[in-house]
Amino acid sequence: MIKYVSKELLITAIKQSRLCSESLGESDEAYSNKYLFEDFSVSEVLKQNILSKGYLAPTPIQDQTIMPILEGKDIIGIANTGTGKTAAFLIPLIDKILKNPLEKVLIITPTRELAQQIFGEARDFCQNTNIRAVVCIGGSNLNQQKINLKQGYNFLIGTPGRIKDLIGERAVFLDNFKNVVLDETDRMVDIGFIGDIKYFISLLPKERQSLFFSATVPDKVKEIIDRFVKNPVTISVKKRETINNIEQSIILVNNKKNKIEQLHNLLINQEFEKVLIFGRTKWGVQKLTDELIHRGFRAGSIHGDKRQSQRQRTLQDFKTDKIKILLATDVASRGLDIKDVSHVINYELPETYDDYVHRIGRTGRANKKRHGPDFYRIKYNHEDRPCSCLG
Repeated sequence: MIKYVSKELLITAIKQSRLCSESLGESDEAYSNKYLFEDFSVSEVLKQNILSKGYLAPTPIQDQTIMPILEGKDIIGIANTGTGKTAAFLIPLIDKILKNPLEKVLIITPTRELAQQIFGEARDFCQNTNIRAVVCIGGSNLNQQKINLKQGYNFLIGTPGRIKDLIGERAVFLDNFKNVVLDETDRMVDIGFIGDIKYFISLLPKERQSLFFSATVPDKVKEIIDRFVKNPVTISVKKRETINNIEQSIILVNNKKNKIEQLHNLLINQEFEKVLIFGRTKWGVQKLTDELIHRGFRAGSIHGDKRQSQRQRTLQDFKTDKIKILLATDVASRGLDIKDVSHVINYELPETYDDYVHRIGRTGRANKKRHGPDFYRIKYNHEDRPCSCLG
């Protein structure tokens, strides 16, 4: 269903986003780390793998989270996207497995791409160890995943739908997992997995370490927290909204037919080096991708109608600069670590303000201030009716 909003409402939303950090009590003072990675009491092989990735000082979420996890505490971690949450839970959990190879960890994520990304991070941190991770996601061969599971593993990283399939096939038994991570929980709730998450929690052993990460905590997510964690340590580093590192602009398109032309004129500018464009529907994203390719742009798309292998290949092509433009539905708006995205274009507006923040959070990541007009909202304006949320 297409929603309509006024031009004034769009401008107000951007103004509010620029001021939201004040209401959160943002301070301009630089964060002062309590630890360096070398200070953590983790194994030497893990420290070497951390160093090999070029990590020296933890990000705030890592600085405040790793030690409590090492101490066996449950965690509620509230942090913006792009703040280093993945390493915050992987590092202490890997060390836990190194101390006891019988430990198993279940990591549940909302999207296939995020699961693959966490799998890649785990593989890097587990170099020169016997720790094995498997990724189980939709769009990939179920039988092959069952074979992978039979070969043994410490980490199972997957999406709710596929994990539920594997439980039904009796290939996975959740009472074996004494370490569980729910990552981007608010997004899982948004896309309808709240019932599955409650079901998974009911199957888990009562004695476990539970790690919960989310950017926001709406009421439905609070409902999950109450069932999931016990006496948790709550860590919030949501001091600076991602959007404060991103310059935002509105581009008015007075004629709907000129919308693609306006987009074309933006994309041919030299500063648009690596561009992520969001649309609302799979069909619309694919149609726009085909049009841009026809116009000579190096573009690709990821959405629900693509096979997982296609999505991964396209995402890798974007990361390695084989294509300049990636078009996506909101499947790509959470958690993906894509370096050096210069611009995010909301060709069509998302359903919610939170989705808007996460979309534009693909740039300006890890407190990197982006210069120039990093965010564009393309909008169709008509004098006689409200403005269509076309971007």
